[in-house]
Amino acid sequence: MSIVYVTQANFEEEVLKSDKTVLLDFYADWCGPCRMIAPILEEIAREHEEYKICKVNVDEEPALAAKFDVMSIPTLFVLKNGEVVANSMGAKPKAQILAMLA
Repeated sequence: MSIVYVTQANFEEEVLKSDKTVLLDFYADWCGPCRMIAPILEEIAREHEEYKICKVNVDEEPALAAKFDVMSIPTLFVLKNGEVVANSMGAKPKAQILAMLA
């Protein structure tokens, strides 16, 4: 499955109403650690159909970042049935990201 870019307009449909576990990545194009984990998230999206990987650009969607109290990027949230069940700040290796999803 490919990565879904989330905006205020499609947030409810793509994230809150998803029937899959969602990994929500708050990022910015200029952020070095965000660029470090981007290929890892793409790998997870390809290898794990059971998860939905979504990205929110904090520069383009400041209201969504504020809603989640994002203070640092990258920040990852795991949502199940529209509820946050885990979160993590900073770049993490693939194994730690997958452990959050499990």
